[in-house]
Amino acid sequence: MTDLWLALSVFHFLRPSWLLLVPVLLALWWLSRRRHRGKATGTEGIAPHLQAAIQVGYPEARRIRPVDGVVLTLLLSVLAAAGPTWSRQPNPLVAQSAPVVVVFKVTASMENTDLAPSRLERGKQKIRDFLDLRAGARSALLAYAGSAHVVVPMTEDASIILPYLEGLSPEIMPKDGASLAPALERAQDLLEGEGGGALLLVADALDPADVATVEDIPIPVSVLSTMPEGTRDRGLDALGGRVIGVRPDDDDILRLDRALNASYRRNLLENSDDPWLDRGPLLAWPVVLLLLLWFRRGWTMQWAAALAVMLVWTPDQSRAEGVADWFWAPDQQGQHAYDRKEYSRAADLFTDPLWRGWPLYRAGRYEESALILERVETAQAAMMQGLANIRNHAYRDGVRSFETALARDPDYPGAAENLETAKRVVAYIEAAQQAQDTRDQTELRPDDVTYDNEENKGQELQVELPQEGADGAGLQSAEQWMNSVDTETGEFLKMRFMLEAAQAPAGEGQGAVNE
Repeated sequence: MTDLWLALSVFHFLRPSWLLLVPVLLALWWLSRRRHRGKATGTEGIAPHLQAAIQVGYPEARRIRPVDGVVLTLLLSVLAAAGPTWSRQPNPLVAQSAPVVVVFKVTASMENTDLAPSRLERGKQKIRDFLDLRAGARSALLAYAGSAHVVVPMTEDASIILPYLEGLSPEIMPKDGASLAPALERAQDLLEGEGGGALLLVADALDPADVATVEDIPIPVSVLSTMPEGTRDRGLDALGGRVIGVRPDDDDILRLDRALNASYRRNLLENSDDPWLDRGPLLAWPVVLLLLLWFRRGWTMQWAAALAVMLVWTPDQSRAEGVADWFWAPDQQGQHAYDRKEYSRAADLFTDPLWRGWPLYRAGRYEESALILERVETAQAAMMQGLANIRNHAYRDGVRSFETALARDPDYPGAAENLETAKRVVAYIEAAQQAQDTRDQTELRPDDVTYDNEENKGQELQVELPQEGADGAGLQSAEQWMNSVDTETGEFLKMRFMLEAAQAPAGEGQGAVNE
């Protein structure tokens, strides 16, 4: 479903009673036009062909009159007052992009170099571009060959995924093959707690037996094919419009993002917790343009003054600071700043305490975020307050916040898990402090310390520090350091995947999610 059809399917008016004025305005317009048509023109009794010759301009009935502009302006004003809407107000606490699990095929066939530099590397490049496009949205990475493994669980920080993505190669996969069904099951498990989402499959081929599995999965699935242009695959061809081929530009990534977000936006529209967004102010622009016509001689200026007052004045408007305040409420301005990732400015613009708390958290102002969220008595606010306290190293306060969230809503997602984690952190810190205090009390401290080398009882050591030279020895360059990190990441994933494959029950072909 395209965005246009989605908007049309939910289009309605927030205040439909205003529409009762539409037939009244149309009736007044018809009566006015009829009255002008009935006026004597002074040509009665003259033959019709002579009337046409002596009259100048169009007939009165066809001429555009000021009353037409008046009625059109009033109709637009009535429609604006009725509150047309086709979307809900964006909630800054809810990501507007769908949570996505990227399922990456990591097999020997992906190392084919018919797509430069290789199918595997081109797939990694496109995944990086996809994550950059969805900056701030929740994403996860899952790799599969003969077994399926969660590389990185759901996270909003794409930088966490990138080093693990670089470490993926067929050599680290514990089993050969291309078992897609277990990977799809793991993807569904990751999306269960997200309230909806989508799946992006990056692969060079698809077994025809897996086509039915992809079509039956209850979440949206899009496929990025890493096959060279003109190369056909029976499994991918069977999926039809779900498959998008790799392109040298960003067109494929943009199309994938639009496709994956379509069904997620449908779920957001069906969420009754978010209010509908009044689109009536958009009609103010054509009304203003029509008002400019009243500056022409012969048009009724009284209508212009009345409409200007109706459009500009609102009962709760006492003053306007800047042009933006004429058209957008503070919360709307805050949402615009939040969408541009100007979190500090968004927090200053929002008036709702709950909406202010999350931008403060995203801006790193954790203490302010916890304080402002204290005013909201909901489980969501307590949950966010707990996260802010943990980031601010106020672990005990974080425990109390998570306990408050559970007291307000015992089933709030993630509250129980975060509470247990916070308790373990507090217990670890207290144990470490107690052990440190014990060591401090038992250690004997001398009254005086003297350093000497009398009678050659001490030993002098000379340590040569490595120096950078022409041969590259010494301190590692940035490229060498990154290569070592990639290698270590690949080795880490190899060991982890082997353990998961060994611990998985026979026949499952997948490991547990490693949080």
